[in-house]
Amino acid sequence: MAKTKTAYVCTECGADYSKWQGQCTACQAWNTVSEVRGISGNNAKGARGIRFEGYAGSLSEVKSLDEVSLAEQARISTGMQEFDRVLGGGLIEGSAVLMGGHPGAGKSTLLLQAVCQLAAQHPALYVTGEESLQQVAMRAKRLGLPTKDLKMLSETSVERVMQVAEAEKPRILVVDSIQVMHVADIESAPGSVSQVRESAAYLTRFAKQTGTILFLVGHVTKDGSLAGPKVLEHMIDCSILLEGSSDSRYRTLRGIKNRFGAVNELGVFAMLEQGLKEVKNPSAIFLNRGEEAAPGSVVMVVWEGTRPMLVEIQALVDMAQGSYPRRVAVGLDQNRLAMLLAVLHRHGGMHVADQDVFVNVVGGVKVAETSADLALLAAVVSSFRNRALPQDLVIFGEVGLSGEIRPVPSGQERIYEASKHGFTRALVPKANAPRKPIEGMKVIPVTKLSDALSALEEF
Repeated sequence: MAKTKTAYVCTECGADYSKWQGQCTACQAWNTVSEVRGISGNNAKGARGIRFEGYAGSLSEVKSLDEVSLAEQARISTGMQEFDRVLGGGLIEGSAVLMGGHPGAGKSTLLLQAVCQLAAQHPALYVTGEESLQQVAMRAKRLGLPTKDLKMLSETSVERVMQVAEAEKPRILVVDSIQVMHVADIESAPGSVSQVRESAAYLTRFAKQTGTILFLVGHVTKDGSLAGPKVLEHMIDCSILLEGSSDSRYRTLRGIKNRFGAVNELGVFAMLEQGLKEVKNPSAIFLNRGEEAAPGSVVMVVWEGTRPMLVEIQALVDMAQGSYPRRVAVGLDQNRLAMLLAVLHRHGGMHVADQDVFVNVVGGVKVAETSADLALLAAVVSSFRNRALPQDLVIFGEVGLSGEIRPVPSGQERIYEASKHGFTRALVPKANAPRKPIEGMKVIPVTKLSDALSALEEF
């Protein structure tokens, strides 16, 4: 008979302890360590002792490294190029994919669209724990999706889900969501750290042993990070995040972790009445500018995953209305904005300490790379001087603390992408300037911030 195991787990970070204590030494939180009872041993029904019969393959076979086959694993297309791009080219058997996003972002809609199309060629099982079967069926009918081949199950018990999955033997399994799933051996409530961890371990082990493609839907916290223990992101193979505000029709699907492809890959979708529709040319929607040039607006080229993308950055500099000037950044790092304004004052001779500075990346795109530094400062200078920059100008480059303009990766590819969209002038780091001239494109290389400001004066 299996033994009962008692552990003490922090509900904030998931750290384990052999006995109860008032403060978690891992995250320094007080009164978050709670008792968890489970079953240990190889005969347990929990995630650690499960074996799934009727499937080929073994996890215990030992091989030398040179015996491992290097043949590329076959991928299954979701039917959406933008979705496949974020996944690294498609789905791989035995992979576990975690999709997160804010409520109403479209996680369930996107997965339902993909699975309904895949079910025609591959057996698929959609497990819903938050909605009834009628609600899912109504959404599928509203979106006009083919529902004949998709198997549905409304259940929150992991053991029951596994029983049905063993009987149905689906090639694709969707669990919506992991926060409502629970394991009977764990006494804590669904959504707790221990329940999310054990449920995810149970389902991931099933996917690995059976070669099933597993999709887990996850909730996010107020700051946009995935809710639950951090170990959840270590268990799965791919973590993707669906972003987008409720007042915007566009959604961005970003790859946070991917063992089978590039991270930080970005897919863009438009939310329509028929569901999420992929946008194959994201630069076109983010460059929907006015006919007349306006001060504080400039186009930059960012690198998202494996492709360049043109986005517009806007800045507004105005006299501070209070005692403390405001620094607000939307889509950019606010701390980096403060640092770049200090560089502009020290090495550019422009004093904006008594001004409110607001910057925004148009379209709701979040830019994390440093290639936006030079474009940001150019937009600030344009707004401060109330002088519009040419609409056929594109800018990118990293700005150092000593005022130097540093090169960025894939600089020439960014210039070519701008040229395809009709831009004729580019202000770039000198190290990124192409050796051969590009037809129809005038490249202005700069090495220092003062050189860049002088070049802006000439426009």
